[in-house]
Amino acid sequence: MPKLVECVPNFSEGRRRDAIDAIVAEVRRVEGVKLLNVQSDASHNRTVVTFIGEPAAVKQAAFQSCAKAAQLIDMEKHTGEHPRIGATDVIPFIPVKDVTMEECVALANELAQEIAQKLDIPVYMYEAAAKTPVRKNLPDVRKGQYEGLKAEIVKPERQPDYGPVRMHPTAGATAVGARQFLIAYNINLGTSDVSIAKKIANTIREARGGYKYVRAMGVMLEDRNVAQVSINMVDYTGTPLFRVFETVKSEAARYGVNIIGSEVVGLLPMQALLDVADFYLRFEGFDRKQVLEDNL
Repeated sequence: MPKLVECVPNFSEGRRRDAIDAIVAEVRRVEGVKLLNVQSDASHNRTVVTFIGEPAAVKQAAFQSCAKAAQLIDMEKHTGEHPRIGATDVIPFIPVKDVTMEECVALANELAQEIAQKLDIPVYMYEAAAKTPVRKNLPDVRKGQYEGLKAEIVKPERQPDYGPVRMHPTAGATAVGARQFLIAYNINLGTSDVSIAKKIANTIREARGGYKYVRAMGVMLEDRNVAQVSINMVDYTGTPLFRVFETVKSEAARYGVNIIGSEVVGLLPMQALLDVADFYLRFEGFDRKQVLEDNL
C-alpha cells in the first residue's frame, strides 16, 4: 500500500477566481495527487487547498502551487482579516497512512529548501518541523504579520530558517511545517460589534487561559457586516468541537447576541463529527452510518 501524506497550503487570495483557479490547477497537474477540497473566503482573502498522495508527489504539488502563488499574488497590495506573512502563507504536511511524523518533518525541510533556493522566498519552519521551540506555534512565527515581519526579518530572532534575510518583494515569506490534523472552525455572531467576538476569542483561547489546544481571534466579516470568532483547534481529541461551540454560545448570550452560523474550513476527521453527534444526540452506541453517509 502506498504511503499517504496530506497537505493543506493556505494562499493569501480569496477574491480573484482566476488566480485561485490557476493555483489549484498546479495541484491538479501532478500525477499521484488527489485534490480533496478548495475553500475560499473573501473577507479573510484566503484560500485553503487540501490534497493527498504519496510524499514525493505531494511535495511537488506544494512547490508548484507555491510558485504559481508567488507569480500571481502581490503582498504589497494584499488586505484581509486573516493573519498572513506571504502569498503562500503556510504549508503543513500531515501523516495519514504508513508515514511517520519524522518523515513529514523531512519532507517539510526538503520543500523549504526548494522554495528558498528556487523562488528566493524566506521560509520559517513550525510545529513538529520547528528548528527552535519559540517557532513551534504558527501565531508566533506570524507575529506582526507581513508588515511587521518585513520590518523585523533582519533581527537575529526573526531571521528565516531557509532563504534570504529579507522578504520576497511581492510573495513575502512562507511557513512550512509538519503537524497532526487541525480543524479550522469559524462561528458567526448576530452582531457587527467585533469587540464582542474578540472578547469571546480571548475567553476560549489557550494562550489566555481558555481551552487547551484552542487558538482563536475575533474578526469582522466586512462583506456580511458580521463579527466572527475564528478558531483553530489543534487537537480535537483534547478539546472537542461541541465544547467550544457551547462556550461561545454561552458567552455570546451574556452580551445579548445569538450565534447565526458556524462553518468548518477545509476537511476534518470523521471522528470529530461523530463526537459532536454523540454529544447532541445523547445516544450511546450508535453506528456511524446512522449519523454520516460514507463509502467505508
